[in-house]
Amino acid sequence: MFKRCREYREKQLPSRSSMGVSSAPKLSGMQKQVLSLYRAFLRAARSKSAEDRKRIESVVSAEFRRNAKLIDRKDFIYIEYLLRRGNKQLDQLRSPATVGLSTLTLNSYPTQDSEH
Repeated sequence: MFKRCREYREKQLPSRSSMGVSSAPKLSGMQKQVLSLYRAFLRAARSKSAEDRKRIESVVSAEFRRNAKLIDRKDFIYIEYLLRRGNKQLDQLRSPATVGLSTLTLNSYPTQDSEH
């Protein structure tokens, strides 16, 4: 009986592709890791006070956006390094003794100007 209902429903409803709805592009494993790390930071921020939470979310969002613009998507070695560093920072943030995050900007990533 359930099988017939499902078959009937599939015949009646148009498929997503026939409606012109495209599915989201497939993400690579590394992209999934980056998104997972971002979500984990936001979840960890929920355990802090409201004021600290806003500050943490702001710092995390700014860092991820800055790195998304600054770093070449094909620089896998550097992205893997940032993932390892981010996971260490996440472990620190999860500690009850930690109340916030801060950023330190270093010009250690080579830019086009510094290569010449």
